[in-house]
Amino acid sequence: MINTNQKQSILQVRFDLIAYHAVMETIERWRQNCEQHYVTITNPHSVMMCIRDSEMRKATEMATMTLPDGIGIIIAAFLLGYQHSGRATGPMLMLKLCDWGRQKGYRHFFYGGAEGVVEKLSDRLLNIYPGLKVAGTYCPPFGHISREENEEIIYKINSAKPDIVWIGLGAPKQEKWMAEHLGHVKAAAMIGVGAAFDFHSGNVKWAPEWIRKYGLEWAYRFIKEPKRMFKRNLDSPIFLVKVIQQFISENLHSRDSTISPQT
Repeated sequence: MINTNQKQSILQVRFDLIAYHAVMETIERWRQNCEQHYVTITNPHSVMMCIRDSEMRKATEMATMTLPDGIGIIIAAFLLGYQHSGRATGPMLMLKLCDWGRQKGYRHFFYGGAEGVVEKLSDRLLNIYPGLKVAGTYCPPFGHISREENEEIIYKINSAKPDIVWIGLGAPKQEKWMAEHLGHVKAAAMIGVGAAFDFHSGNVKWAPEWIRKYGLEWAYRFIKEPKRMFKRNLDSPIFLVKVIQQFISENLHSRDSTISPQT
């Protein structure tokens, strides 16, 4: 289990600022112990959603691991003086776990995406990682899902006996879905990865490696999809201002606590 004492708070969202290998080793412990958990991969936009949406905040708080996606989270960690291991993004974690899990026989289930995306995702990952075990795929219908339909979906997932269920519904829907289905989906880990489904299926072009290295995917995606990304990117400066406010507040509190009362 993750040590909750190692979590660091950024705008009251508690992050696990750990490296990919630590994430994978933790998931393997869950699997060995027949535990069931879920992982959120959270960027500044998602943090701002937590501030505005109490259900999103609760769903993020319920996650056993909340990983730092987006260069803004790492900048915030640096400003606040937190040790970190860099970003842990959904698309990269998916590739690493698909590769690493082959030797352990991990069974993967892919849930989400637009029509046809999960099939293309599965085919491409099987080509990249021979021996990968895809337990199943499912593209949920658009709109409301009845209780009966939802029970059928959960039965389909559990019947496939997955170790990891990848959720590609986008925030905040995927976080809320995982919170709602914790204890019902029989897998060691549900992991919400959003755009990873589109990137690895080829539905949307993933940023080149050098752009990802410097944490500039947000700029690349904005150039590619300006209308879609404009409103989302407005959250970034607001996030940064609030982080600076947190830094000032914590440092003032620390300074006040070290001043001895006058006698």
